[in-house]
Amino acid sequence: MCGIVGYIGKRDVQPILLNGLSKLEYRGYDSAGIAVLVQDQVKISKAEGRLANLSVQLDKQPLIGSIGIGHTRWATHGRPSDANSHPHTDMSGKFTVVHNGIVENYMELKKELEDKGVTFTSETDTEVIAHLLAEHYEGDIYIAMLAVIQRLQGAYSLGVMTEYEPDKLVAVRQSSPLVIGEGQGEYFLASDISALIEHTRKVYILEDGDLAILTQEGISITKVETGEPAACKLLHIDWSADQVEKGPFEHFMLKEIHEQPLTLRNTMLGRINDQDEVSFPELAHAAGEFQQVDKIFIVACGTAYHAGLVGSTVLEKLTRIPVQCDIASEFRYRDPIITERTLVIVVSQSGETADTLAALQESRRQGAKVLAITNVPTSSVARDADYVIATKAGPEIAVASTKAYTAQLLAFYLFSIYLAQERKTLSDELHTELIQGLKSLPVQVEKVLENANEVKRYAESIKDADSLFFIGRGLDYAVALEGSLKLKEISYIHSEAYAAGELKHGTLALIEKDTPVIALATHMDLYEKTVSNIKEVKARGAHVMGITVEGNVGLLNSVDEICFIPPTLQLLAPILAVVPLQLISYYASLSLGNDIDKPRNLAKSVTVE
Repeated sequence: MCGIVGYIGKRDVQPILLNGLSKLEYRGYDSAGIAVLVQDQVKISKAEGRLANLSVQLDKQPLIGSIGIGHTRWATHGRPSDANSHPHTDMSGKFTVVHNGIVENYMELKKELEDKGVTFTSETDTEVIAHLLAEHYEGDIYIAMLAVIQRLQGAYSLGVMTEYEPDKLVAVRQSSPLVIGEGQGEYFLASDISALIEHTRKVYILEDGDLAILTQEGISITKVETGEPAACKLLHIDWSADQVEKGPFEHFMLKEIHEQPLTLRNTMLGRINDQDEVSFPELAHAAGEFQQVDKIFIVACGTAYHAGLVGSTVLEKLTRIPVQCDIASEFRYRDPIITERTLVIVVSQSGETADTLAALQESRRQGAKVLAITNVPTSSVARDADYVIATKAGPEIAVASTKAYTAQLLAFYLFSIYLAQERKTLSDELHTELIQGLKSLPVQVEKVLENANEVKRYAESIKDADSLFFIGRGLDYAVALEGSLKLKEISYIHSEAYAAGELKHGTLALIEKDTPVIALATHMDLYEKTVSNIKEVKARGAHVMGITVEGNVGLLNSVDEICFIPPTLQLLAPILAVVPLQLISYYASLSLGNDIDKPRNLAKSVTVE
């Protein structure tokens, strides 16, 4: 989950590295550092804490050169500290390494090296790589890298430079993302396209087992196993630099909440034809293949898992295929029953989530077809899946996902209708209602955002709460889980979400006077039962905020405060109901003075298991 940058060219490298790292801080921000070749000698500057600490340090003692690598860290091995910050070197200081991932066998490698007299200066797994390079180097960094890679177990992407060959940068990818950007007589290295987009739109996406040598004259990319040239294609990226800037918004999270109407339009674009049928051009090669599916697994982590919970209900209802939603980190360890007629849907914003990738690979090994729903069509998940639906949400920078979540929900709705069309399990009447409902969603989300001040006042009132509870039934429960996660991850207020009918089975013991409860009541076929559950918490002193559909004014008799969403099909309500929950989380965190875009202990792209 760390971020890597690198540059080789003729420009001053320090501002390029710092700017790139600023775009990658969402991947980790426990510490940061850069290494620059200064007159044929590598100089390093690194600091614990946010990138700003490193910037202050470099203002006082800049590193002047045109070749360098940088790193922003999310700690896995060793606490956040200056010593554990990257880049790391060998004992001579001749080999310098930045690393994203985990070297799983580093303890045995470390012991072996220590037995040979090597002294370690950090607690990290990364440092073994630098010492191994020193041990295996015999005049060719490419040959040394091949030897070192054979010794490593785990997932990693590496950026390497050596004083022995000062005209080169080396990059290696194995199960952790890495891209190379091509400029005019210059090349860039990064964990994510967002760090390069200001300088170039031309990128190579490295595959597992790719080793790249970058010089000012060009790059060579080979496969580690064979030494043959890798089949990397130069891609043109359509993102603009403006998409990774905050613009007029104070935080990326607020910007991305407000981008949701546009995101929904983009996700639908080209996927509803003139006959109001859902059509996926990217699935044209799969025509008829879904007819044989007799079971569907949805596999994801965190927010994507919550989208999957909604998706599982919608898919099952519209297609009448049994659907099960699983947490990716648990899926492959429970030996799921997978056959050639199983469809596995993996969901990942970044497309690089390690647990989700592992589940994808295990599913394919067992013969299942895999559909990826992802925001990054060039990602590992997209490249490894049989079918891909791109959510088209654009870059999402804030660690707390918002627009990616609603885009994932919409992708599930569209795919559910598409599959139901193929299997002829959807009535004409419901089909028409769903399509019209989907088309109305962008404007309806805009309407919810216009009333942001209503939930802002409520959010400010809960900032001192010790605990908060979310309740709901049916799809409202899935949305409650997402609302609770959002509140926890950026405000640090303890919150839990419960299926409202489970309150009487133990949870009521936690409700006391003035305990905040957010109750979702958007499903009319479950409305009366939900109201009954609200009355149960009210009777024990809870302060209740209700979220329901316009027209349900009767709920005012059972809650203390209320937020209305525009009327829609109850199957589509999750996209509208989650928006006030996102705003509540944002404004509660804002009132507490937290770093909203970079919450403590978290990183956006989880590339380690």
